[in-house]
Amino acid sequence: MFVNPDAQRLREWLEATRTIAVVGLSPKPDRPSHSVARAMQGFGYRIVPVNPGQATLLGEPCWPTLSDIPPDVRAGIDLVDVFRQSDAVPGIVDECIALGLRRLWLQDGVVDEASALRAQAAGIEVVMDRCVYRDYVHLVR
Repeated sequence: MFVNPDAQRLREWLEATRTIAVVGLSPKPDRPSHSVARAMQGFGYRIVPVNPGQATLLGEPCWPTLSDIPPDVRAGIDLVDVFRQSDAVPGIVDECIALGLRRLWLQDGVVDEASALRAQAAGIEVVMDRCVYRDYVHLVR
């Protein structure tokens, strides 16, 4: 059974993180992915947008998939934050495993226990069904 890290571990994650790849970042300011990513950018995090339909978002180059992010940029990613439907999670986990990305955050409503457990078995730390912004404000700020 999947269990999220405790509050202390989440605080450690958020304090150690500098660069967040946001999978499913929307160009629409009223969408949660946009407002959360913009807020995290305002807190000093670098945002690496991942959305196949966009060239840039929040002033950063946007990539179609995690695999399309250039290796030098990808090497700096500390956290993959997912704003996609739950059925997209298995493919995202596959990419994280293949690319050696070590932390995966599935936002509110993004739930796939089997994929989360598979990611953990591959050495990836996982948070599921939580909001990175809300946890940052509650635990770090």
